[in-house]
Formats: sequence, C-alpha cells, structure tokens
Amino acid sequence: MVLLKRVLRSPVGAQVLRRLAWTVPTLVFITLITFIAGDLAPGDPAVRKAGMHGGQEAVELIREKMGLNRPLHVRYAEFVWNAAHFEFGESLVTPRAVNEIVLTGIQHTGRIALLAILLASGVGILLGGIAAIWRNRVADRLAVSFSTLGICIPNFVLAPVLVYIFAIWLDRLPVAWRDDPERGPWIYLILPVAIMALRPAAVITRLTRASMIDTLSQDFIRTAYAKGVPFWRTIIVHALRNSLVPIMTAVGTSLGFLLTGSFIIETAFLIPGLGSASIDAIRKADYPVIQATVLIFAVLFIAVNLLVDLLLPLIDPRIKEGAA
Repeated sequence: MVLLKRVLRSPVGAQVLRRLAWTVPTLVFITLITFIAGDLAPGDPAVRKAGMHGGQEAVELIREKMGLNRPLHVRYAEFVWNAAHFEFGESLVTPRAVNEIVLTGIQHTGRIALLAILLASGVGILLGGIAAIWRNRVADRLAVSFSTLGICIPNFVLAPVLVYIFAIWLDRLPVAWRDDPERGPWIYLILPVAIMALRPAAVITRLTRASMIDTLSQDFIRTAYAKGVPFWRTIIVHALRNSLVPIMTAVGTSLGFLLTGSFIIETAFLIPGLGSASIDAIRKADYPVIQATVLIFAVLFIAVNLLVDLLLPLIDPRIKEGAA
C-alpha cells in the first residue's frame, strides 16, 4: 500500500496508471468484438473439429467439451478468463494448441519487427540528421528523395523487385524461409527485414529532418556555437537529443505497425510468424487461432505505445515537468 501511494503521488506513476486504466476498456471492447465475430462466423466449430467422418454423437461430445452448449454470456466470460491466462484452446484444423501456434509465431514476428525497427531507426536518424545539417544541398535532396520513395512504394511491390534482384538475378539471398541449422536464420531475414524497414525509415527520416531543422534554429544552439562547443558535439548532444521526442514517438508507432502488419511479408517469404499464421487461419476458418492472433496483435500494439510513453519523460525531462 505504501508503494502504491508513492506511485500515485508521482506524476509519471499516476500517468502510467491512467494509461493502464484506459487500456482495460479497449481490451474488453476488442475481446467482445473478437468473440462475437467468432461466434457469428459461418459453420459449426464442433463439426469442423469432428471431421467429415465424425458422427452426431462425436459432434455433441465436442460441443460439450468446447462449451458451445452454454449461454453466450457464460462463454464470453470464459473466453476472457482463458485469454487472460493465455489459454485459447485447440486449433480446429490441426491437433496443436493455439497458444503453441501463437508463441511460435511471436518469436519470428518479434525478431523481424525488432531488426526492422533498429535498421529503420539507424538509417532514418542518420539520413534525417544529414539532411537537416546540410539543408537544401545535395545530401538533403537525396535524403528527401529516399524518404519519398520509401513512403510511396508499398511492400507488395518492393518485395518481388528485391527478390528478383538479389535472389534470382544475383543469386545471393534465399527466396523463402527454411529451418537450416548450418546457415542459421539470419540469411533468411535479410530481405524481409530490409523490405519492412523501408517505410519506417522513410518516415523517421522526414521527422528527424523536420525536428532537427527546428532545433538547430533555437537560441541555445547558437549559444553553444558562440561558446566554442565542437560542431559534432553540438549536433549530437544538444540538437539530436532535443529532437528525439517526435522521433521516438514515430519509432514506437512504427514498431507497433511492424508487429501487427507483417502479413504480406511473412506470407511472401513463407516465414512461420504470427502474420502468416493469421492468414492461414483465415483461409481455413480456424476461429480460435484468429481470435488469439487478433488479441495478441492488440496487446502488442498497446504495450509498445505504453512503453514509448514511459520512455519519453526519460528522454526529455520537460515532459515530466509538464505532467506535474
């Protein structure tokens, strides 16, 4: 209780608790929509689980086991309770547990998304910083052109182009995912990570450029130059640090979209991630897997945005003071 009171008295702690409180109705709404969509979907899950040769007695036993004979509100309460304990039952298509499918998918999707956002952040901050320092010069025009192309070219167009260049023409990179203990997973991640990182890198480049240009025009930057602070120290320590708030917000949002928007890339490269598992479940009408993946995607997106909100006061103390 003492620790809770201290957290509530802290401006940042109170803000975190408020954000956590707001996530509760959001998650409840998502679980309700997911449950209703699965319940109203065509077909009987018990019949699908029993198979073509399952008799009526087998279907009734499966319905009883799955709780389909219970009232709607009871089944929804059980669905929420099981989801909170990461229990989603069994797949209707395969004999695997849904949480096993989800855990396997999260490992691949999370690895690709983290690598992509690291690449996008490094490239975007570097190019945006260069464009801001040498504004209206050749480097600036090249960075702006890159960001424009990155935003305009969709993944489903970029993927076959890079596959043709690096996998077919140059024969340097593999086309599809394969469990290869000798080569490891990294050779199979180069193309997917590069493709997924392009658009976030373009967005971060533009935001970094705009934020850095605004910061470089501030009085404290001119004061640093007047005091003889070295050029690159002024750029990195003072200008870049004071430009990080919108950049970090863009990084967090991009990471959320990378985690929840990997359907096309995972399907194209046959990566057994959460996105490809969702597409496969939709094709086969595997409703427990669909419900689980939708909930996991929602939780991941909310968690990433909450993490960014927690990191911003550490980057810029003025946010903490404003919250107070």
